[in-house]
Amino acid sequence: MQYRQWVSYLLSCMFCFGGNFELFGAVVFTGGRTQPGTTKPDEGERHPYSIIDCEPTREIILPSVIYTQKILRRKPFLIKNLENVMRRFLQSLELFEENERKKLAIFTALAFSQKLSGLPPETVFQPLLKDNLVAKGIVLSFITDFFKEYLVDNSLDDLISILKRGKMEENLMDFFPSAKRSAEGFSEHFSKEGLIPLVEYNEKKIFEVKLKEMKSALTTQIAEEADMSEVIDTVKQRVKDAKLPDIEIVRILWDVLMDAVQWSGKNQQQNANSALRQVKTWAQLLNTFCTNGKLELELLYKVQMQCYEDAKLMKLFPEIVRSLYDQDVLAEDTILHWFRKGTNPKGRQTFVKALEPFVNWLEEAEEEE
Repeated sequence: MQYRQWVSYLLSCMFCFGGNFELFGAVVFTGGRTQPGTTKPDEGERHPYSIIDCEPTREIILPSVIYTQKILRRKPFLIKNLENVMRRFLQSLELFEENERKKLAIFTALAFSQKLSGLPPETVFQPLLKDNLVAKGIVLSFITDFFKEYLVDNSLDDLISILKRGKMEENLMDFFPSAKRSAEGFSEHFSKEGLIPLVEYNEKKIFEVKLKEMKSALTTQIAEEADMSEVIDTVKQRVKDAKLPDIEIVRILWDVLMDAVQWSGKNQQQNANSALRQVKTWAQLLNTFCTNGKLELELLYKVQMQCYEDAKLMKLFPEIVRSLYDQDVLAEDTILHWFRKGTNPKGRQTFVKALEPFVNWLEEAEEEE
């Protein structure tokens, strides 16, 4: 079917109703004016190449998307009509057959892929969130078809960008019926549909939220100078509930402890005293979760990065390391391994030179033993 033929059929249908261009969106989707309160076509001539009447494949539907885009560029006053009709149809998905909903999903995905005018993301996503549509699983089925079709020609980042603009990136669970609204349900559903990248993205988001929540809880407890045992219990419980990896716990602990320090600008001695006092105060907390050489090394890398990125801490690196050693947080073997074979290059040359006197002392003590 050629563009001129498609437009000819489209215009003939609208002119059958007195040249009413307000029917544009309805004709594109259903081939004619729809009956009030339904998606069913009203009496009169019907456009034979409507979305509802074609096969549910991208190859068949794509030309209609492209032709619609051409019309909207020439007659932009039709954009609002298309948007209104699309919103009405999406709010009435239960009135369509399953096969018809699939066609609408394909059209919508291709419309975004082709950057069709008149379909801002909120027009698509927000109308879907009607309780009855969500509860019946209609929305989940529609959005799954939409995701699958859109990702054929676009990246996951493109999809996330659309979801953000539609204010849905943080609310993907809202597409699920309440009984399936869980991280496990999300992963099971989209894994079965072959959308593994989306599953991985969601798992990453959930992980980041759990880390953020844990960091917030710890920050509050440390600011309030909570009892050491209470803080340790909080960390253990969150690790258990969220199944957080040990290495992330070590990173969070150091960040929270250093964020709580009252730095004094350019006064190096006061900064040093504040940092060392914090290490000494919370050494037991660090000790509880730095349970092996690998985790100790990760902590040392965190100290290295913080001192590298914060100019006021650059000269404090050897003092902090010495304090962590004195409080039995870092073992001698860990420090020597970092000194001889550390792999993080940022500031390494400077820090190795600054730590050399302390390392020499460790090696001399080792020889004496």
